[in-house]
Amino acid sequence: MKTFKRLIRYSRPYLWRIMIAALGSSVVGGMDGLFAYLSGPIVKQLFATQDWSRLSFVPIGIIAIFSLRGLARYVNDYFIRTSGQLAIQDIRNELYRNNMRLSLGYFTRKQTGALMSRVLNDVGLMQDGVANVITGLFRDGLGAAFLLGVIFYLNWKLALLAFLVLPASLYPAQKIGRRIKSVVRHSQEKIGDLASILQESYAGIKVIKAFNLETREIEKFASANRAYYHYLRKWIKYEGLAVPVMEFLTSLGVAVVVWASIAMIRHGTLTPAALFSFVAAMILLYNPVKKLNATYNALQRALAAADRVFESMDETREIVDSPDAMALERAQGEVELRGVKFSYKDDYVLRNISLRASKGEIVALVGPSGGGKTTLISLIPRFYDVNEGAVLIDDNDVRGIRLDDLMRQIALVDQETILFNDTIANNIRYGNGGASATQVEAAARAAFAHDFIMDMADGYSTNIGDRGVRLSGGQRQRICIARAILKDAPILILDEATSALDTESEQMVQNALNNLMANRTTFVIAHRLSTILHADRIVVLENGEIAETGRHEELLARGGVYKKLYDMQFQG
Repeated sequence: MKTFKRLIRYSRPYLWRIMIAALGSSVVGGMDGLFAYLSGPIVKQLFATQDWSRLSFVPIGIIAIFSLRGLARYVNDYFIRTSGQLAIQDIRNELYRNNMRLSLGYFTRKQTGALMSRVLNDVGLMQDGVANVITGLFRDGLGAAFLLGVIFYLNWKLALLAFLVLPASLYPAQKIGRRIKSVVRHSQEKIGDLASILQESYAGIKVIKAFNLETREIEKFASANRAYYHYLRKWIKYEGLAVPVMEFLTSLGVAVVVWASIAMIRHGTLTPAALFSFVAAMILLYNPVKKLNATYNALQRALAAADRVFESMDETREIVDSPDAMALERAQGEVELRGVKFSYKDDYVLRNISLRASKGEIVALVGPSGGGKTTLISLIPRFYDVNEGAVLIDDNDVRGIRLDDLMRQIALVDQETILFNDTIANNIRYGNGGASATQVEAAARAAFAHDFIMDMADGYSTNIGDRGVRLSGGQRQRICIARAILKDAPILILDEATSALDTESEQMVQNALNNLMANRTTFVIAHRLSTILHADRIVVLENGEIAETGRHEELLARGGVYKKLYDMQFQG
């Protein structure tokens, strides 16, 4: 009920639509009741008086009743289904909005495909369920109520006998519904597994082809698909079982009514005309009752999906503004890590890190893989919060700065060239949403990207495809650098920013980076030591600790970890 009430709350903004739909449902139910009620008297009038002249009015009355009923049904369906779709649209928007605002750690723990499945498949299942449930509750529920009133009005004794089987039908319906909910929840989890496999295989198709792993991936997908079918088969079984169970129980009610009505007619307490009206109403009634049972099963499916959606929607942000967070217009650019310790789970990735970068200083972070370099720079924009110690910008703890203001102080060029299926201009404009075409072009020129952009058929309006697949690695990296240039932030983070470039592109981009880094505090992660020889300071990280720090010549002279790394790269 908690999930159901929460689901219904999303329909409140569209209450006026639901009221119009309810009016349409009332007319549909009223027409069904009127047809059932009048059928007996009409038959009696025709056969008792033998007045066949009145027969001509019966078809006209039937056409009028069903025309009005059809119009009311259309009004009901249109407004109730659109209100359901609008409610589901709000849920999908809220789920995506909440996901986008979650901390980075959440996305490192979850499979991308599983998150996509919740937004698409689970919400889609809710969409079908809510539309069916709201339609069923109003149209079939009101129709059943009207017909039920007619039945009790015509003969309350027969009505009670007909509904003796109702309590008996509630238990199997509830039992089957719960099974459906459980099975649907598991099947949606398996859909998430399928989505994850699809996302990984399509994104990594080049690796799959290069290593001839198509067969393995096909078998992996088939195995996950079989697991999904296992639960889908149960779902089909329980839904299929619901119909014959209800029909069997319905037949018991009909049998009791027929037996009792024969006895009443023999004793003269029931007329054939009244029996005709009663049977017509009862036949019409069992159809909406059967549909309501199907609606209940649809509700269970929707609730199973809603549980997963609300579970994701209720995820709380790990990184949030403190109640007294301060505004920061533009930082000077001084960055300090003071006694920092950090762990993703139990083991510390960083230990006792103390480091200060002055305004305009270039600090290079080097060391063996797994030493904690990327983790360290991820603490500056608060992708994660430290376990102990503090990260400060201009002597202000980053945990006390508004997140929006903090993000404006930092530009990032990552080793993963993240581009979007959009135009080149819009990908660069991610650095500054309000930038003019002239500013975009200036940033591209500074990143040595303008020439290759203009060589393309549509220039800056060229769509670069999913993840920028229509560009070379070097071109993608220069677009990312242009994006960082356009942001014009006082603090710059370069995480292997030249790793994907060939020698010629690297030289061009390095020149652009030299201009970009001027008067900016810059943290550079580089495995190519040749790119950081002129850094103001080189910090060597090993096993999560600062092993040594100094300029290039000083570190070579010490003969420590840096000297070892340098010799390994340049031993030829």
